[in-house]
Amino acid sequence: MEWTTTIDAPGKVCLMQGNEAIVRGAVEAGINFAASYPGSPSSQVLDMLGRIANERGFYAQWAANEVCALEACIGTSLAHARSLCIVKQNGLLICADALHCGAQHGAIGGIVVVTSDDPSAHSSTNEFDSRFMVESADLPMLEPTNMQEAKDLVPYAFELSEKLRQIVVIRLTTRVCHGRGNVVLGKLPEKPNPLRQVNEWDRLVCVSYRHTPMLQTLENFREEFEHCPYNHYEGPEHPEKLVVAGGTGCLYAKEALQRLGLEEKIGLLRLATVWPMPEALLLNYLKEAKSVLVVEEVDPFLEKGLQALAGKHQLQIHFAGRGDGGLPRIGELNPDVVMDAVRKLAEIPAPAGAAADGPEPLLERELNFCAGCPHRATFYLLKRALKRCSKEPGVVIGDIGCYIMSGQEAGHYIYQACNCMGSGINLAEGLGQLSNFGMRQPVVTMCGDSTFFHTALPGLLNASYYHSNMLMMVLDNSATAMTGFQPHPGTGLTAMGEQSEPMSIRAICESMGCRVTEADPFDVEGTQKILEELLPQPGLKVLIMRQPCATLMSKKQRKKRRVWVDQDKCIGNGCGCDRFCSRVWGCPGNSWDYEKNKAVIDPVSCVGCGVCAELCPAGAIKVEDGED
Repeated sequence: MEWTTTIDAPGKVCLMQGNEAIVRGAVEAGINFAASYPGSPSSQVLDMLGRIANERGFYAQWAANEVCALEACIGTSLAHARSLCIVKQNGLLICADALHCGAQHGAIGGIVVVTSDDPSAHSSTNEFDSRFMVESADLPMLEPTNMQEAKDLVPYAFELSEKLRQIVVIRLTTRVCHGRGNVVLGKLPEKPNPLRQVNEWDRLVCVSYRHTPMLQTLENFREEFEHCPYNHYEGPEHPEKLVVAGGTGCLYAKEALQRLGLEEKIGLLRLATVWPMPEALLLNYLKEAKSVLVVEEVDPFLEKGLQALAGKHQLQIHFAGRGDGGLPRIGELNPDVVMDAVRKLAEIPAPAGAAADGPEPLLERELNFCAGCPHRATFYLLKRALKRCSKEPGVVIGDIGCYIMSGQEAGHYIYQACNCMGSGINLAEGLGQLSNFGMRQPVVTMCGDSTFFHTALPGLLNASYYHSNMLMMVLDNSATAMTGFQPHPGTGLTAMGEQSEPMSIRAICESMGCRVTEADPFDVEGTQKILEELLPQPGLKVLIMRQPCATLMSKKQRKKRRVWVDQDKCIGNGCGCDRFCSRVWGCPGNSWDYEKNKAVIDPVSCVGCGVCAELCPAGAIKVEDGED
């Protein structure tokens, strides 16, 4: 729905996703530059910006990683450009050095960083709370409650950034990113923010004597936040019981107060200015409160800040929230959880039988690779090769991407460790050096093609220089598949749809002195042979597993290959494979006909990769060629 981000119709009401509202806010702010690395839940922001960049006269870039994105934004600030950097919570951690140094030297043109946190880790390995990062860096942070504020806070943040010459961070959470709500459009500028020549004495330099001015700037933000129009209070004039909430917690709390009929008895303070906290505003409501419930995602950040503020002013207040057990310590909030907490604040007993009223819990099911995913074949062949060519059990190190599921049933429980993005090569490099001290286990690590460009290159350079004994497998599926098929330097495309010369993974590895082999995971026999040859060899080896993502290929095929089971040949339960195709292989396209006790292929799920046909011991699975 890109028209909602570019239509010049002030006052028009549009239904928008939170990510879409951020894009609209950026366009209304007249940005000149935007950069990001894909990361859910905010991947769509740069996707949409890239599609409208030429029309609106700004530049949008999928950077190689988040550090490149943020530092590019800082660079454009010298020319008075307005720059937007979009990351998820893990990406903000990757930016830590650049962010802290950026806070010390400040900004000239406006710099806004949008970070999207993922409570309950729906599409992440952790639910890190990015508010602690801005507290550490002494940067200001804003947090919208709904889609309207998601749009409005972007121009507001740019105005503050330029007024106080500092980076401003906007924090989103998954429900704001992916939820939808009505948004009243503002006016679009006729053209982007005007650029200026970089003058001889323009400076953005991180030096120690900038520490004191940085702290003063933070205090200036605190003063601004005392009068921020996005902080709201609703309820009695002198509340003895108070709810302080940020982000989606405001919506949950408001709903709870309405459903319990407590809107005139309990105050609700909606706080958009997360850090620094507006102390005078808060004290105005805290000074008469006896009990305060703090509703926030994920950690007790506001709760601890409010406790410190109350202690500083010797206020006797009982605080409840994430920190004291009033709300769950981990995971995403929901209306029912907040309702229970508000009921306790109001000292209203829970209705009889309330605990038993909930729906039956769903059966838990592990994540799985898509039908025809080349990673499934890769991990099966690797596990088989490790058992065949080594007396000692192999050690496999994972990384971040779709293939993180290789530690589960989907990948035959192949790996022993996975840390953060780009870490796999470094963990394996350390283990590989232990072969000099008697460790005989083969060491294997893996990364995807996008992760290779993101953060694997320094580790590969290190492993090559120090001659670590290990095998690095680059799982090249031609896309940043996990977050929506965004382009990377190996694809030959940019965020704005322009062609560029693709970077060769093989050439880069060879330039570092690595021995490089390529294989196709769908070539079962050939790839098995290559793995069994490489694993016993000493030194660093790189194996590029090249096969496009099945979802990507299914969109390009005119007619997919037909894969089917000849049930006359299928031995069923009498086969020594013990139903390998449907029970062990794990592809959603492989199923079981319980009436005939024979294997069957689901024609809807199957994408026609044909790997299962090569693995069937009875030769019962057949493949008919399609058209590319």
